[in-house]
Amino acid sequence: MSEIDQVKNVCYTFEVALEKSIQMEERGFRNYLRAIDLVEDRQGKAILREAAREELAHKQRIELALLEGHDKNLSGLKQELPSMNLDYVYEQKEIAPDADARTALAYAIHLEKCAVDFYKALIHGCEGAPMSDLFKSLLADETRHLKNLEDFYERYFLTEN
Repeated sequence: MSEIDQVKNVCYTFEVALEKSIQMEERGFRNYLRAIDLVEDRQGKAILREAAREELAHKQRIELALLEGHDKNLSGLKQELPSMNLDYVYEQKEIAPDADARTALAYAIHLEKCAVDFYKALIHGCEGAPMSDLFKSLLADETRHLKNLEDFYERYFLTEN
C-alpha cells in the first residue's frame, strides 16, 4: 500500500498531520539530493538544486507551524493552482547520470506531483474537518511550486519555434 493510500482515508490531528508532511517533504528533498549527486549536466543540477531549496523552505514553514502550534506560517496562498499535467505527458520517475536539463525538470515535476497527490489524499481523509484548511494551504503551496516548474518547462522546452 502506497503512502498516499495510507493517508487517504484518515483524518490526523494537527501535530500528526504536520509530522507526516515534514516526513514527505524530507523524502522529496532527499530525492533531489540523490538526483543532484547522480546527474552530470550542469543545467540539470541547477534545476534540481533550486527545486531542493524550495522543498527545504516548505519543510521549514511546516516545522515552524509545528513548533508554534498553529498554522500562521502556512497562511498566504490558499487555493490550489491548476496543473498542465506535464507529469503524465513527460513521466520521469527515475533519473540517470546522463540526464539533461529537460529530463531533470521532468523529474522535478514528477516529485512535485507526488507531493500534490499526498496533500490531496490528506484533504480527502479530512473532508469537512477543521484540519482540511491546513491541508488546502499545504496543497496550494505545492501546486504553486508545480506550476512554477511547469511554466519553466513550457517556456524553455515547449516553444513553438
